[in-house]
Parts: sequence; C-alpha cells; structure tokens
Amino acid sequence: MYSRALRWTCGVLALIVIGAAAFLLIRSEQQIKQQASALGAFDQRARDASAALVDARVGQQAYVATGQGVAFWFNKTSAAVQSATDGLNALRETAGPGALTAIDQAAATVTEFSAIDKRARDYITSGQPLMAGDIIFTEGSDAAATAVRQIETARQTQHQAADVETAAVRQEQALALGAAAGIVICIMLLLIPRPRAAARPAIDTRISLTPSAGATAVVPAPAPPAPVVAMTHQAEGAVFTAAVEVATDLGRVRNLDELTRVLGRAAEVMDASGLMVWVGSADGADLRPVVSHGYSAAMIAHIRPVPRSGDNAAAAAYRSGTLQIVLSRPGEPTGAVVAPILAADGCIGALSAEIRSGGETSDSVQALAAIFAAHLANVLGAAPAAAEPAPAADVREPKVAGASS
Repeated sequence: MYSRALRWTCGVLALIVIGAAAFLLIRSEQQIKQQASALGAFDQRARDASAALVDARVGQQAYVATGQGVAFWFNKTSAAVQSATDGLNALRETAGPGALTAIDQAAATVTEFSAIDKRARDYITSGQPLMAGDIIFTEGSDAAATAVRQIETARQTQHQAADVETAAVRQEQALALGAAAGIVICIMLLLIPRPRAAARPAIDTRISLTPSAGATAVVPAPAPPAPVVAMTHQAEGAVFTAAVEVATDLGRVRNLDELTRVLGRAAEVMDASGLMVWVGSADGADLRPVVSHGYSAAMIAHIRPVPRSGDNAAAAAYRSGTLQIVLSRPGEPTGAVVAPILAADGCIGALSAEIRSGGETSDSVQALAAIFAAHLANVLGAAPAAAEPAPAADVREPKVAGASS
C-alpha cells in the first residue's frame, strides 16, 4: 500500500489539475460571450449604417418629386449621409482585417455618393431638375446600393472571422479537458493498490461459462490459482503509460478497423489472450458480440445472442452492471474478467477479457478492464457498432461467450 502522504499529495495534485481545467474552461467561455456581444454590436452598427444609406437615397430622390420641399430633403439627406459616415467610422474601430477592407470600400463609396448629391443639388438650385433626376436615379442610386452591399460584405466577413476564433477556443477547451482527464486517470492508476498474494482471500463462487436454461448457476470454486507476482515500480509505470495511450486512442476511434487495432493494444496491456466487446440489443433482451481480438471470425459468426438472463459472466455483468471474475480451472491456462459498459442510460454491453496465468485476480487488471469499458461507452454511444467483428488470427473458443451452434 502507498503511504498516506503520497495519497494526499496525489489527491491534491488531482484537485489542482481539475481546478486549472475548470478555470481555463470558465475563462474561455467568458471570452466567447464577449466575442458574441461584440459581434452583436457590430451587426447593429452595420444595420444602422445601411438604413442611413437607404434614407439618404430616398431623400435624394425626393429632390425631384412634385410638391416636395427641397430644403427639408436637403437637410434630411445630409443627416442620413453623416449618420452613415459615423456608423462606418464606428465599424472600423472593431472590424477585423477582412471586414476592414470592405468598410474602407464602403466609406469611399459614401464619399462618392456625397459628391453626386452635391452635383444634384447644384442642378436643382440652377433650375435643371431633369439633369438632377438623371444623376439621382442612375449614379446616386447605384452608389447607395453599392455601399449597402459593401457593408453587408463586411458584416459577413466579421462573422466568418468570429466563427474561426470560436472554433479555436473550443479546440483549446477540448485539449485542456483531455489533458486534465489524462492526468487524473494516471493519478488514479498510480493509486491502485498492488495485490498482496499472501493475504488475498479465495473467491468461493464462480459464474458458469456456458448458458443453459434456468437461473444463474453458481458452483464452488476450485483451488485458488497461483499467486500473481507483484510487478516492480518500473513495470507498473510502463503498464500505466501504455494504458493511458490506449484510453486516449479509444477517444479518437473513428471506425471499426481502428477500434479493433486499439483492442489489440488493450489486450497487450492487460496480458489478455482475447478481448470481446458485447453490445445489448435495442430492447435490452440479449447481448451480441460486435468486435473482438484474438478469436477467429468463423467462431464469432457461430456465437448466438446471449440472453440477458443467461448464466454466463457476460450476461451477469450486463444485468448487474458490476465487474465479474471467472477464475481459471485446474489445467486451464486462462481465467476471465468481464467489465460492464456503462452509459448515462444504464449498462449497454460488456467487455470480456481472457487473462493468462491467473492474472484475473489482479486489482490492476480489473481496474484496466473497467477503465477500457468506460471509454468504450463513449465510443459505442457516439456511433453504432458494426454488425460483423473484425477477423483475427487465433482460432480458439472464447472463455466467456454465448451458446455456440
């Protein structure tokens, strides 16, 4: 057993890691909220500037409308042009590099519109309304419409830049959470007590390996297996490092082939001769093997669905949601560990592992099986398992399986 001081130190370190991850998460969420608020203000200014340009164009067209007061519309158009100019100046202060280019173009177009407006006013003042109308409905309308489009382009560009920044922040959050989870898992693995072979009580019951009618069969266990030799600190460190790598890769699985390869590495870490992932049916009535390592494809194809009420270790783990241990019998080289795959809605399957040399009684092996099963819950919850397991080179029968035809 580890000393109390070491356990306290590891616990404090885990709390520090969790606190740091929570701090980074909260700060990044505040950053995203501030960015969203700034983007909303940018949108409002852009809409106000566009509306001012529309008002300026309408006011300019009223110059040549019959019965309108020219002096009134001169003042209204000037105020609208000034409002649009002020809005563009405000947008320029918060715009990104891409949006800034479009805003500068819109400002130049507004300046051009002001020059056109001055020419139209000169024609109106000199008594040439036809010339003024020609300028207003051609050059003036085109300039105002162009400025509105340029402002909209700036708005869309600003949104795209904000989306890129938000995605980068989300990626940082994922990395921080993943790193914190990895460190905490390592600490938990390091705190797993090493088995004491001399003081281990013998398990006096075992679950039948083959299903049959009736309730779960419980029979007296044979003589205890040979004691498991405790690993050195160096060996434990290598196993824990490999387990962390497997757990990390399980979170990155994208298809059945990758899952099969990662299961092979998990088998090496646990010193298992075979691994099999069982998944419950939609109604939860039975279990089916969906992916495996160390068994032949022909043998897997002949395994029938295991009823939930079956009397084998996989069904027991599925029913109870607890880890099951099957001790090796005299003359058999392997025992088995079956860990339930627990999701938010309950147990969705089981991970069975055939362990060599009596290792099924090791706390470390049992903990590794539970950890890998927990990560498989995320994999199976994200995407449905394939109907056919990947083939393997070994042709032996699984120690924990349903009835074979």
